[in-house]
Amino acid sequence: MKITAVIPAYNEEKTIKEVATIVNRHRLVDEVIVVSDGSTDNTVKIATKIGVKVIDLTTNKGKGAAMKAGVEQSQADIILFLDADLLGLKEEHIDKLLIPVIKGDAETTIGIFAEGRMFTDLAQKIAPFLSGQRVVRRRILDDIPDLDMTRFGVEMALTQHIKGNNIRLKEVVLEDLSHVMKEEKRGFIKGFMSRLKMYWEILKNLSTTRKVR
Repeated sequence: MKITAVIPAYNEEKTIKEVATIVNRHRLVDEVIVVSDGSTDNTVKIATKIGVKVIDLTTNKGKGAAMKAGVEQSQADIILFLDADLLGLKEEHIDKLLIPVIKGDAETTIGIFAEGRMFTDLAQKIAPFLSGQRVVRRRILDDIPDLDMTRFGVEMALTQHIKGNNIRLKEVVLEDLSHVMKEEKRGFIKGFMSRLKMYWEILKNLSTTRKVR
């Protein structure tokens, strides 16, 4: 049973080294793929130095496309998705996500932040389905059409597919883990506008899913 970690990244030079290094040395992870989604900073250079596999998309295509690009380059049975901007990632967080799927207690897991930072904890309590920390069996991903077209709504697309097909999901609490907020990365105004764009993509994807049903 092979496990691949896919880490989509867009201009994450400040955090990608720590995240990719921790995942790369984890005993259960066979392969790490960092997918740079049109990054213009040193994300690719830093990830390459770590020794993980790097896919460098020349243009920004969205998180869904980056995730799909990583999955397509892997032959693994289980895919671990992690955000590149995590703060405080530890090996035990990865254990919590992987072990229920490895043991067969669940077909997919989703990680929920707790006791990390107030705003990120609150956001995930309100909308846990938006978490980018997941483990998914490969066959589930193969059944989701147009994953690369969902951009920021990829987490919603996964959640809708899982619920709609009665796939066994387990939520796991990831203590002392958080991520860098968009407002911190890009300044308040640009970050806030980026957040609004993300929510729009999510709502659009949700609307499309309901129409299909």
